[in-house]
Amino acid sequence: MNLNPPPLNIVLVEPQIPPNTGNVARLCAATGCRLILVGSLGFELSDRTLKRAGLDYWEYVRWEHQPDTQRFFAGLPPDSFHLLTTKATTPYTRMNVSPGDYLVFGKETAGLPAQLLEENPQKCYTIPMMQSGVRSLNLSSSVAIVTYNALRIVTPEHF
Repeated sequence: MNLNPPPLNIVLVEPQIPPNTGNVARLCAATGCRLILVGSLGFELSDRTLKRAGLDYWEYVRWEHQPDTQRFFAGLPPDSFHLLTTKATTPYTRMNVSPGDYLVFGKETAGLPAQLLEENPQKCYTIPMMQSGVRSLNLSSSVAIVTYNALRIVTPEHF
């Protein structure tokens, strides 16, 4: 297991679909990012599809579950997190990301809580959709897109 500080923290708030979380865990294993699951989960952590999506990489994933959403966000340094949402207009490519920052994604069915977005409008970013009829991408695809762009900034030696 890598004991260096993670380059980024990937936060999934109330994820609902085990394969998406498993895919994100595999991404975290490959990149050294820490995975933080926040709030109520739509599956059991022992779910077979969760483990299958993460393949045999779970031993390489630094992860934790924080059940209390309010406590988790209250404990974050104010300038360390970025909220990814379909309800923003600023593209993710304009995030001012630093090593150790938190990239926060909401649940597949509803996204991030409205109150969190309303309280932090300057921290909200989106992945632009090229077709107006398409609302969003799959959660694990979105996490991969945003994470690799942020890694390009915080770990330029890899790019």
